[in-house]
Amino acid sequence: MTISLKPEQEQFIAEKLNSGKYTTVDEILTEAFRLLEERDRQYDEWVKTTQAKLETGLAQLDRGEGIDGEAVMAQLREKSRKLLQ
Repeated sequence: MTISLKPEQEQFIAEKLNSGKYTTVDEILTEAFRLLEERDRQYDEWVKTTQAKLETGLAQLDRGEGIDGEAVMAQLREKSRKLLQ
């Protein structure tokens, strides 16, 4: 596989090597891929959690357990006011 880097990417890698934190380009790429995998895992978890919350909320609405939008906004304003004090 051949990879072409932009000049700013090459500079970034050179700076990381010069910092002494990394000793090889391979170390930098390994860390970059590890962070990318972690970010993707966290995003996938966020999507699953959000979908579950949405399903729960929709089920509550179907059962008539919803809260009036104005009441929610009033609660949020009150919480915000308290936080800012």
